[in-house]
Amino acid sequence: MVHRAKFGIERTVWSLSAAAALLAGTAVMYATPRGKREASTQEREAPRETAGGPSTTLNDQTDLSVTVYNSNIALVRDVRNLSLPSGVFHLKLMDIAATVNPATVHFRSLNEPDKLGVLEQNYEYDLLEPAKLLHKYVGKEVTLVRSYMDNGTTKREEIKATLLADNNGPVWKIGNDIVTGGYAESYRFPEVPANLFDRPTLLMSLENSGSRKQQIEASYLAGNLSWNADYVLTIGREDKAADLDGWVTLVNNSGTAFHNARLQLVAGDLNRIQPAAPQSRAADMVMAKAARAEQFAQENFSEYHLYTLGRKTSVEDKETKQISLLEGSGIPVEKRFVVNGQNFYYHNQQNPGTPIKDNVMVFYKFKNEEKSGLGMPMPAGNVRVYQKDSKGNILFVGEDRIDHTPKDEALNIHIGNAFDVISERKQTDYKRVDTHLWEMEFEITLRNHKDSPITVEVNEPIGGDWEMLTSSYKYTKTAAWAAQFNVPVAANGTSLLKYRIRARW
Repeated sequence: MVHRAKFGIERTVWSLSAAAALLAGTAVMYATPRGKREASTQEREAPRETAGGPSTTLNDQTDLSVTVYNSNIALVRDVRNLSLPSGVFHLKLMDIAATVNPATVHFRSLNEPDKLGVLEQNYEYDLLEPAKLLHKYVGKEVTLVRSYMDNGTTKREEIKATLLADNNGPVWKIGNDIVTGGYAESYRFPEVPANLFDRPTLLMSLENSGSRKQQIEASYLAGNLSWNADYVLTIGREDKAADLDGWVTLVNNSGTAFHNARLQLVAGDLNRIQPAAPQSRAADMVMAKAARAEQFAQENFSEYHLYTLGRKTSVEDKETKQISLLEGSGIPVEKRFVVNGQNFYYHNQQNPGTPIKDNVMVFYKFKNEEKSGLGMPMPAGNVRVYQKDSKGNILFVGEDRIDHTPKDEALNIHIGNAFDVISERKQTDYKRVDTHLWEMEFEITLRNHKDSPITVEVNEPIGGDWEMLTSSYKYTKTAAWAAQFNVPVAANGTSLLKYRIRARW
């Protein structure tokens, strides 16, 4: 039986409506304070300097929701309590995802939405690092520090120098000399330039005609956040029942961590505009497994399925986290042996008259239904199949990928080809009866080298307007151009399927 905990899930109306609006490409409209809308453009412009003005970090955050789609994007909703000045000013919104799409940012006040307005926003991604810091000081004075030996003692010397250029290496002016090369061991800078940031930052020009205390909400789409489902199917020794474990694997390469966040996952085929030149980011990943006791609650959302974790969680940057999605035990399974014929008429071009060998594919079939211990819509993912040997050791026997599977639908997991079951076919007769009428006869030999009996499903493609004249086993017309036979084969035995058709073209 499945162990499915019931969780008290805090839901926000915003997360569904805003997700739909942002993902549909709806233009974001920003409210401006009513009392200031008649002001001239010159009066409303904020100065471009970035050093002044308030800033906000994770210390101000009161609520965080992350909705991750299985298409490498996520919708982030960040709520913070701020103390803001009146009038026009700059706000540094820090600790956001480095992969934010600035065109999708939605910023508003929750307590006074008509009194706090956005005039302008800039995404500052020129991050602080040694090479960029040096480059920003072209034309300015820097202190060079180098070591030298004096009577066996290491001493340090500080020299004032002006950086003339920084193209493929620094060029310094020291006194009347122009100096290049590795002249110094380190550099000392008087300050960090205002246009360099130690973390990704949204610089927002705001106008506040309301109170100083504001609760603001910033939402945006960010890339390099993704998730996928993985399943482990453990088959019993008798091939009659199995256990299924489903995992969500969440990967965060967004450039920021999300702490104590409400996590939602959306499964479905989301239509997105493809960028002209997609970017890729390589990153190290750290594995972190969450306790299996906490599971996801599932609900329909538009044409997708929404999975909400019943507790808050944290996802570090450059981390891969696994969270239990579902568990089922004692699930009835059916082992299937399948042979699929081909649309050429079974001519062996290399050895005429010799039977053609076909692969006998092996599948495990089960149904995603409540009485089987499942019933939750299953997101697309990889299924890895294990089975115990005679000593009870778990062995890997194959894997397959499933599509999004609603409840009450069957799944067929292809694990590979049978080793001990052989299928050989040949065409034994080809006769033209009339101008557009032919008769053909085929023979398929199935040999089972197992110690237990099996049934082999044989699917035969048949062209034209056909009818079955004779067959050694009962058939089903599965399509206008196909017939299916279920052929029992005894343990260490052989079965011969013969059928003759008449077809008109």
